[in-house]
Amino acid sequence: MTPVIALVGRPNVGKSTLFNQMTRSRDALVADFPGLTRDRKYGDGDYEGRRFIVIDTGGLTGEEEGLDAEMARQSMQAVEEADIVLFLVDGRAGLTAGDEIIADHLRRSGKPAHLVVNKTDGQDPEVAAADFYGLGFDSVYMIAAAHNRGIRSMLELLLPEMDEAEEDRADRYPGIRIGVVGRPNVGKSTLVNRLLGEERVVVYDMPGTTRDSVYIPYERQGQDYTLIDTAGVRRRKNVKEVVEKFSIIKTLKAIEDAHVVILVIDAREGLVDQDLHLIGFVLDSGRSLVIAVNKWDGMDPEERASVKEQVRRRLDFLDYADKHYISALHGSGVGLLYDSIQDCYESAMAKWPTNRLTAILQDAVAQHQPPMVHGRRIKLRFAHQGGSNPPVIVVHGNQTEALGGDYKRYLENTFRKVLKVKGSPIRFEFRSGENPFANRVNRMTPRQKVKKDNDLKRGRPVKKTRMKSKKK
Repeated sequence: MTPVIALVGRPNVGKSTLFNQMTRSRDALVADFPGLTRDRKYGDGDYEGRRFIVIDTGGLTGEEEGLDAEMARQSMQAVEEADIVLFLVDGRAGLTAGDEIIADHLRRSGKPAHLVVNKTDGQDPEVAAADFYGLGFDSVYMIAAAHNRGIRSMLELLLPEMDEAEEDRADRYPGIRIGVVGRPNVGKSTLVNRLLGEERVVVYDMPGTTRDSVYIPYERQGQDYTLIDTAGVRRRKNVKEVVEKFSIIKTLKAIEDAHVVILVIDAREGLVDQDLHLIGFVLDSGRSLVIAVNKWDGMDPEERASVKEQVRRRLDFLDYADKHYISALHGSGVGLLYDSIQDCYESAMAKWPTNRLTAILQDAVAQHQPPMVHGRRIKLRFAHQGGSNPPVIVVHGNQTEALGGDYKRYLENTFRKVLKVKGSPIRFEFRSGENPFANRVNRMTPRQKVKKDNDLKRGRPVKKTRMKSKKK
């Protein structure tokens, strides 16, 4: 599961600057005055393949009133959501009473917290951090967020703790994690209750009833599951309430936490663009997908035929994902979802030996050769597995960077068919070996030099000689 890092501290200590550096973006506004950030902002970070979520928060002073009090509440909520807290302080301003109040709050929260002394550029980092050691934090990092100094080494030291946090979250939510997503009021909570066999979450005929992602561990027929009921995701222009913006972020995070995602579509409204946007996010996250067309009861045959044709036509690129036509309210077709969930999970977590993947690659190449590039045939030599959930297949060869999209899709379809991958996307990585003769000088032997000089004197064309490799 994706670990969450919260950035907290007084106003204007550089939280938003650090947020932008960790997410490699400019999503957070940065200016040289306090109080610019008011709401929590979520972003995706990546360090050497390890993904994490960063939360930027408003500044804390310990004496908030009015709007500042609401900002403080949002910041402390971010601390509750986080697995790791980075407490930022200003190395130039030194220790303040506000820093001591925030440190006391963090100690009471019980969350793993680390002290980060920012703005250490232009001064001795140890001198800048000297005042802050009295706060009693076990780990102290010195950085200069504006210049991107010290951040990589900090993340490298934090990675083991992030792995432990991920394992802890996985222990809390065991088994197959199933995310139920969709637009507001399509019947997600009703489907969750039906899958559980009890009224576990609130159901009401009004969009936005579910505000937060609800994680529900349970067991069915000896198999552990965790159902994740999420808030409905509307188009951005229709989102006006701040709390709804937070709900959408939690929904997108729930998709990344899940092994399998059930996308619920309202059969009476048909497939709309927002459904396609959600499908795109699920596929970009690499999660397995099951389509559940809900509210199938009470529709006449003509309407059902029209909906099926629309789903077939607009989701033709998802021919590998199972599509179920269900009624969550009455339970018809819901039980069949578990078979698809199991198939998706097994496909997403499958392990394949290198010799089998290489054999499939060689058969695919023999059936349909890669194209020619600059008069040379692209060669694909062997393949091995590079990861799971989603499955990653690494293909080695030469000139693979010139491989076209059509041939990549051909390989994906071939591997999917042979390996019987259902519901899960497959990601390919193509790697080219370096040419060992690329920068090697072709030196002539003394005999070749004499022959070349004679040819030049007599006006004969000089033939290019090839360097022969010496046998060992």
